Amino acid sequence: MNSNHYRKTPAPEDLERAERLREVMEALCELNNHVPIIVEGKKDALALRKLGLAGEIIALHGGKGLYEFSEKIAEQFPTIVLLLDWDAKGEALFKSLSANLRTHWEEFSAFRELLKMICQKDIKDVESIPSLLMRLEGR
Repeated sequence: MNSNHYRKTPAPEDLERAERLREVMEALCELNNHVPIIVEGKKDALALRKLGLAGEIIALHGGKGLYEFSEKIAEQFPTIVLLLDWDAKGEALFKSLSANLRTHWEEFSAFRELLKMICQKDIKDVESIPSLLMRLEGR
């Protein structure tokens, strides 16, 4: 059984990761006030809401094909944040969407990369960020 689950006081490196994760999420909250974020599904969108994001969050799976979805997004928004999971499925979707939406997402590509780095191998999806943050903070 994982002993981290029972630890009351988080390790300093966990607190440091939690702080970095909070900083990234705060910057994302600020950006989301005027730039939409694209996520894979409803659970990802709910997780971001739980973390305080109040702007437009668009779930990818609305029954449309990726190309149609991309065309609609490209018409509606000059810039977006692509925040897809970093598991195998998420990486494949990211590759397709990033090609379809070229010039719309690159400016904010650091958010996904930072989250992948901070979350390391603990989680591989957006919907798990709130619980990871709580665990890192010892809550």
